[in-house]
Amino acid sequence: MSVATEIPRAEVPEVKEEEAERLHFQKVINAFRIYKKHSLNVIQRKENYLNQLPQEHQKLLKKNGYGSMLNDLKSAVDVNNEIVQHILKDIDNVFDNLTHQSKGEKDKRTMPNGADMEKVQSCLKQLVRDWSEAGIEERSACNKKITDKLAVLFKEEERESKKVLVPGAGLGRLAFDIAQMGFECQGNEFSLFMLFTSNFVLNKCTTINSFKIQPYIHNFCNNISDEDQLKTVHFPDVDPNQLPEDRKFSMAAGDFLEVYNEAEYVSSQDCVATCFFMDCAHNIVDFIQTIHKVLKPGGYWINLGPLLYHFSDMPGETSIEPSYDCVRGIIKDFGFEIMEEEKDIMTTYDQNPASMLQYSYKSVYFCAKKM
Repeated sequence: MSVATEIPRAEVPEVKEEEAERLHFQKVINAFRIYKKHSLNVIQRKENYLNQLPQEHQKLLKKNGYGSMLNDLKSAVDVNNEIVQHILKDIDNVFDNLTHQSKGEKDKRTMPNGADMEKVQSCLKQLVRDWSEAGIEERSACNKKITDKLAVLFKEEERESKKVLVPGAGLGRLAFDIAQMGFECQGNEFSLFMLFTSNFVLNKCTTINSFKIQPYIHNFCNNISDEDQLKTVHFPDVDPNQLPEDRKFSMAAGDFLEVYNEAEYVSSQDCVATCFFMDCAHNIVDFIQTIHKVLKPGGYWINLGPLLYHFSDMPGETSIEPSYDCVRGIIKDFGFEIMEEEKDIMTTYDQNPASMLQYSYKSVYFCAKKM
């Protein structure tokens, strides 16, 4: 089954916006294109510094494997770059209803920065979380709470007629799993990095565990062993094309607030499922209001995640950061009834489980009903 990625009508750029859209599109493509060069440059700088050290220090480091480790990292970059090249192959036609032609131009406005390269690296780790056996534990700690609740709320025989929206869908695994349960499901994602990568997985990966990556090679700190940094992960752990041809599953590109505030989406969804998404807003009240607007009366909002607040303290960005208790009150004020709630759910995100440094969240789960 081919999974369409569309830009909803609300997000198709007007003529005055086309230039900015094209430049951004090209900048993201360029970030993928220079992945290998950028990564090898990082390793080269480490090699140059190694060669400047006192001879006795160089000897000790090389004796204990540091020099060969740097060579292994170069080989790992080649492994990852094969996946990057697969992602790039179909980028010009990634959207069903909008075409950007990548030109490889030298415009300074399309040159990636460090943050762009980190997003490419993040996509590799996201492949582990969403589409590998190695990511099952981390993924299940979040997604299973949502899918289990959906299974309770909707009988199997009625799911084909029930619409579920997944904002912040990332590489699409949660949305895919929901569609696999029998629902009509649309994932929504703003990041072109994620959309390009999800397009590759959902439409080009047809054999289980047929691709491999070494996702942790860019993490140079807190490694117990070289093998931990060089770990190889195979994906996908399921065939994304196994969905029936008549199953309604799609990915919509664009800003959640801009796309789903359009009239056509008012009272259109039976459920909204959010996972590690609610804190991605400048103003979280906007998200709550839009979720309430798109749900049908009696529809459900299932959420799991922390309140990291992505724009907090980010230079040039505005943000509010209310506590969960405040957010919970606002949700009720909009007319939701909180039917189920659980706190202190231990979750992680894109973690290397072998790292000496582990970040974890005490996430909140709830299921709310629009009254």
